[in-house]
Amino acid sequence: MRSYGQYCGLARSLEVVGDRWNLLIVRQLLIAPARYRDLFEGLPGIATNMLADRLRDLEASDVIERRLAGEGSVVEYALTPWGAELRPTIESLIRWSTPLMLRGPDGDSFRPEWLALAVPALLATRVKVRLSATVGLEIGDSSLQLHATRSGFDVGPRDGRALDATVRTDPGYVLGLAAGALTLSDALALGLVEIEGDESIVRTVFAA
Repeated sequence: MRSYGQYCGLARSLEVVGDRWNLLIVRQLLIAPARYRDLFEGLPGIATNMLADRLRDLEASDVIERRLAGEGSVVEYALTPWGAELRPTIESLIRWSTPLMLRGPDGDSFRPEWLALAVPALLATRVKVRLSATVGLEIGDSSLQLHATRSGFDVGPRDGRALDATVRTDPGYVLGLAAGALTLSDALALGLVEIEGDESIVRTVFAA
């Protein structure tokens, strides 16, 4: 393992998670435990040998662990309790990235599952919801749901519960709305967003 040779918390943290791909692996496992194939598919651009090396290093550092998935013999990777403590750090980096995201995908890969971490992180520090609501997010061919309660926000696959409204848009505009960099009124006026259902719920969730 690379060492900076510095008795500094930041330096020692970077020795563990600072290598290329490490924090993105943590991102995937914050969304959900995953098998090797799922991790490979969720990290466009990573080489198989690189993924294997990074998983080995993170496991040796006690950031992740291997365990049996369900009752079968298939192995999946999950964060250890210590590894899961990286959530606030990664959420802070997501919020810090807002100016970098304004130019849109610009040809970069995108997976809707990444919104499961990004949207709650962006909303959490600026929106206090005093109701319980579920908003569908139609992003291209993907259907997600944003569930808002007094305790916070959760984004994940549709689970069959009734929706108060549905928002159809592109990922960049969802992130812009969640970050407060794009107002819902402007998005509607420019035709960037379509809403089906109770628009007032959408305005409340995104603090429009």
